[in-house]
Amino acid sequence: MAVALVGFTITSNAQQISDNAIGLRLGDSNGLGTEISYQRALGNDTRLEVDLGWRNGNDYNAFQLTGLHQWVYLLDGNFNWYVGAGGGIAAFDGKNDKKGTDETALFVAGDIGIEYAFDIPLLLSLDFRPTLGFGDFTDGLNFDIALGVRYQF
Repeated sequence: MAVALVGFTITSNAQQISDNAIGLRLGDSNGLGTEISYQRALGNDTRLEVDLGWRNGNDYNAFQLTGLHQWVYLLDGNFNWYVGAGGGIAAFDGKNDKKGTDETALFVAGDIGIEYAFDIPLLLSLDFRPTLGFGDFTDGLNFDIALGVRYQF
């Protein structure tokens, strides 16, 4: 009974999220940097986020496709916090000193962040995304922090 009451309270406090949002996720060097980001509402308080990042560097070319299921909770007014889980695929093509490190690998990812939905169709977010890779070049745990700037529609 108590678990049902707590679950109802958390769900009833969730803010209505926009049906769609598209923009950029401006990450740090532990990820691939800037990613194109799309969010699609799956309900009143859950959504799917898909991010595509690529990098053309001196030592390698890379792309990464990430998919996350996120649960969104109201903090105050237009502020929300969210948590998510998912994974993706990454491909690296080594050059110069990293020649021979070509691979395509899978990874799992988590996500936690805060966001502010303006009264205009602008959504700003700040999130932390740990990823765990399962390849030779991508093996291990990485942490990515990013600022998201998205247009809501």
